[in-house]
Amino acid sequence: MNAPRGWPLGRAVRVVRGGGVIAYPTEAVYGLGCDPLDPVAVLRLLLLKARVAEKGLILIGADLSQFDSLLLPLAPALRAKVLASWPGAVTWLLPSRPECPQWLTGGRETLAVRVPDHPLSLALCRALGHPLVSTSANPAGRAPARSALQVRRYFGDRLDYILAGPVGGRRRPSEIRDGRTGTVIRPG
Repeated sequence: MNAPRGWPLGRAVRVVRGGGVIAYPTEAVYGLGCDPLDPVAVLRLLLLKARVAEKGLILIGADLSQFDSLLLPLAPALRAKVLASWPGAVTWLLPSRPECPQWLTGGRETLAVRVPDHPLSLALCRALGHPLVSTSANPAGRAPARSALQVRRYFGDRLDYILAGPVGGRRRPSEIRDGRTGTVIRPG
């Protein structure tokens, strides 16, 4: 699966940079995303999903360095484990910097981060030059959307843009691992 280039990707980048909320395909489902450091966009995304901020959010990035301003430096052994799992469907809970916004951490001392193994979401993060919020595209309590059409049915014109494309072949969401303990929080 090749990531599309040109205007669809460019439009998605412009919308995110302009404070918008978008939907885009990931390894298993469509995700909702916005600039993680834009509190107005994040609040809008949470309202669209009817999700409480205390749950925290997952961020995706093009590589580990995109999370540098949000995470504490990783011990070499943990860094090696994280890098060995990426790109891939493994989300890590890693120690966050004290200044990391609570709307991302849910008030915890960790931040959930992943480098996806989906060409379009990876290309989107590369083009943005920074991480992107990545939460499943569905209202709370509903099944995650697996197509652009299903996203449109859920959210209508309340989204600023849908970056259409096929989802990856995974049937389950990403595995979540606690980087401090190694515990698997959610199997993948």
